[in-house]
Amino acid sequence: MRRSSGPAFAGDEGMPTSDPLRDRQEVEDVVVRLFVATDRRNWSSVEACLADMVIFDMTSMAGGEPLHMKPAEIIATWKGGLEPIDHVHHQVGNFQIDVDGNLATAFCYGIAYHHREKISHPSKTRTFVGNYDVHLTRNDGKWRIDLFRFNLEFIEGNRDLETAT
Repeated sequence: MRRSSGPAFAGDEGMPTSDPLRDRQEVEDVVVRLFVATDRRNWSSVEACLADMVIFDMTSMAGGEPLHMKPAEIIATWKGGLEPIDHVHHQVGNFQIDVDGNLATAFCYGIAYHHREKISHPSKTRTFVGNYDVHLTRNDGKWRIDLFRFNLEFIEGNRDLETAT
């Protein structure tokens, strides 16, 4: 069979070296991995999803201003907040992802369920409903989150779940 006159292999002159569908899937995988690792409290996997510095924006829940945080600081915050919670479950979906070279944005809906079993309070659960804006940068072939913003729509259940007795 005769080879066409154009390049046929990635890396050949004129051929794109990245695959848009693969890039999109890799970005989504990093975001999903962050939530699954958080639910499992696998902090080393959480850290592997984050850039060296992250714009961390939870202002829709807590007010204030977005923070510039290192992965260890985010993990310490999440660890402390989730310590009293027996079960955590994040469900994300309806991803919209745009990739432009080594930069990507991801938007998704999200629901987080928190549950504490051994409390006397009648409400043992809390549900957060909202969406996420995430920005990622690819360095050395790996996507890392450098902006994480939660946009709260509503909370249902026990708002004081961590301190309930």
